[in-house]
Amino acid sequence: MSALLSHAEFVLPGIRCAGCIAKIEDGLSHLPGVVSARVNFTAKRVAVDHDGSLDDAVLRRAIGELGFTAELLVEPGEQDRAQVKESRELLKALAVAGFAAMNVMLLSVSIWSGAEGPTRQLFHWLSALIAMPTVAYSGQPFFKSAWAALRRGRTNMDVPISIGVLLATLLSLFETIVGGAHAYFDGAVSLLFFLLAGRYLDSAMRDRARDSAASLMRQTAPGGTVVYPDGSSAWVRAADLAPGMRMIVATGERFGADGRIEKGETRIDASLVTGESEPIAAAVGDRVIAGTLNLSAPVEITVTAAGPDTAIAGMARLMEAAGQGKSRYVRIADRAARLYAPAVHCLAALSFAGWMIAGAGWHQSLLIAVAVLIITCPCALGLAVPVAQVVAAGAMMRRGILVKDGSALERLAEADSVRFDKTGTLTLGRPELVGDMPLAPEERPLALALARASRHPLSAALARRLEAEGVTAADLGRIVEYPGKGVEARHGGKIVRLGSPVWIGCAAPGDGMACAFAIEGDDAGLLRFSDRIRPDAASSVRRLEAQGLECAILSGDRRAAVAPVAAELGMTAAVGLSPTEKVDAIHRQAAIGRRVLMVGDGLNDGPALAAGHVSMAPASASDVGQTAADLVFLGDSLVPVPIALSAARRTMRIVRQNFVLAIGYNLLAVPLAVAGLVTPLVAAIAMSTSSIIVIANALRLRKIAA
Repeated sequence: MSALLSHAEFVLPGIRCAGCIAKIEDGLSHLPGVVSARVNFTAKRVAVDHDGSLDDAVLRRAIGELGFTAELLVEPGEQDRAQVKESRELLKALAVAGFAAMNVMLLSVSIWSGAEGPTRQLFHWLSALIAMPTVAYSGQPFFKSAWAALRRGRTNMDVPISIGVLLATLLSLFETIVGGAHAYFDGAVSLLFFLLAGRYLDSAMRDRARDSAASLMRQTAPGGTVVYPDGSSAWVRAADLAPGMRMIVATGERFGADGRIEKGETRIDASLVTGESEPIAAAVGDRVIAGTLNLSAPVEITVTAAGPDTAIAGMARLMEAAGQGKSRYVRIADRAARLYAPAVHCLAALSFAGWMIAGAGWHQSLLIAVAVLIITCPCALGLAVPVAQVVAAGAMMRRGILVKDGSALERLAEADSVRFDKTGTLTLGRPELVGDMPLAPEERPLALALARASRHPLSAALARRLEAEGVTAADLGRIVEYPGKGVEARHGGKIVRLGSPVWIGCAAPGDGMACAFAIEGDDAGLLRFSDRIRPDAASSVRRLEAQGLECAILSGDRRAAVAPVAAELGMTAAVGLSPTEKVDAIHRQAAIGRRVLMVGDGLNDGPALAAGHVSMAPASASDVGQTAADLVFLGDSLVPVPIALSAARRTMRIVRQNFVLAIGYNLLAVPLAVAGLVTPLVAAIAMSTSSIIVIANALRLRKIAA
């Protein structure tokens, strides 16, 4: 972005669909001085870049004239309280509608079973007493949105929904008051319940998507100890750190800002950036990144970037930007409903007018119009996607695949290429000792004592192996750790060491997955480790390729560590990539029309997972990885990835069948309703039947092939 441009972000709780997005972006883009306007539907925000000639009040007023309430977002990274409140209100409205729908349907069963006279009227009044307050309360999300749109001379999807619910409810009340034979409270309340269920699920998924960047930012330190020129020091909040400050970072502390080491040397857990668990040696002049962990010794750094300018803040912005691109994806049902709903409500109005002209009278004409509204209510159409997604998600969960967002199945079905991270994704991310234990029995207690004193992942792997063999650690007294080298102690007058092969005097293997143990005066023992490839990884990759997907590796690790895995699995690999470079690689694929399934696990994979057309992460992934991913799979096997792809493609076939069934029902039922051959009660039964047919078809997804 040019330094001459001003930037503002606003929260828009009222946006509901792709039409809202287009209206806001087009309306703001035509304002003089506005360079760009981009809506993030997931976060319900709009970001506006302008030449500085517009203040926030002008932009807010312009958004209001488009029909939307806007609040200035002061801190772009914080969770929007209004949207959290909206989710809670939707959940309460859904609970009330569900309780009411069950009770009204029980009363309706008695009416359908043949109740007559006073008994029938009693059931109608009981239904009214339940339905009227329910519609007034649970219908508010639709009524408020519809009124806000109509008041500004526009429409949205909530307008026809509100008309249908209110007409059915009011006509039912009229029929109850005059002692009519039929009332349709069950149809009105059930319609509200289904619509609220879909809206709450969408809201919950948006809340989860917004948490991705927040989870990443929680990895940073809250602040750091700053040393001033006069020698004094004080703890300073991360938000108040500034470039040029000198900061001391203790062992076991995370860096609160990006910087450069001025004093000391240490080893750093940089898995936040590289995805690799093996610590990195760092000395004077080396760069450190906010959020990474200082493992070995205190160091003094000069801050080079703080707050929103740090690398981890940039990663969070990448995740938000990637989520924004994904949020423009419009679900199939929404696309169909945008054209379908206005058409059927126009048809209801025409039916009313036509029968009035034909002399049927207002009561009969209104009954026919309501029958048309009910019979053409897009419940079956609205269920076509979510019910298939819910059934498929349940079946996949039983196979150890957790689907976090129903729309992810649609995107997964469209995937035509896969990009894997290496460590923790293609491999288990747990170094293991290769072959037999090379240490003599009398050396093992010494090695265990040294391994327990180190936080290096290879030391931890050695400790696990020795403990599994029943070895008891020796009492070595004082153990000293040398950053970047290893640990040593004295035993029986001799120095014992565990650490880098070069430090101890062994030839180091090319992949770096080795350490050495030596007792002073004796030959050193080399311990080689490997990060085992996940079970069935090779067969899983072959299955994906057989399904038409092109597979490759995107890794932040060294070529020497990635090459053996790539060769064994028969994939090409891009190595040494930063989080930004991984995102760029995915964007390049998208630019040529590829839809990438990103599979990764580390903190550094968060932006790439968000940037992919769809993403998966193992259950062993970091919190950020699991939050950013659309699907999470359990266990050590990689087989869930091709299973999920097959299930997603089958789900979308069922969805398309559901659309055919829903549309076919309307082609048959609508002419009968317009002709006056269907009462509102029969229309409600027909509408429910069409929904049941769609649900029954979706239930075929309960079984997923291995």
